[in-house]
Amino acid sequence: MADRLTQLQDAVNSVSFLKNEANYFFIAFIEYAQLFAALIARTAKDIDVLIDSLPSEESTATLQAANLYRLEEENHEAAARLEEVVCRGDLLLEKIQSALADIAQSQLKTRSGTRSQPLPE
Repeated sequence: MADRLTQLQDAVNSVSFLKNEANYFFIAFIEYAQLFAALIARTAKDIDVLIDSLPSEESTATLQAANLYRLEEENHEAAARLEEVVCRGDLLLEKIQSALADIAQSQLKTRSGTRSQPLPE
């Protein structure tokens, strides 16, 4: 959370800096007004995102524990689904390997059968 607060403070400071510098630059370079307005708007949007990402007052230890429990349950369900998919994949792999072995055997039999026959003259 300290990182988010630091980011929030930096964003607020940058808006303040941009606002203060805009007054100076506005006098000297009027064409930079749009650039400063865009920078201030983007930084304000970043501030809103950072504020929204901060934990709310409702975020108590009990709620966090409940969320962690729910996430753990979802993780177990996903792990079970993954195991099922891996098992099905292993079965499919065995079938494919068996089919490839049958094809290879058939090709060997076909080749050996054509060699044993005398060539036409």
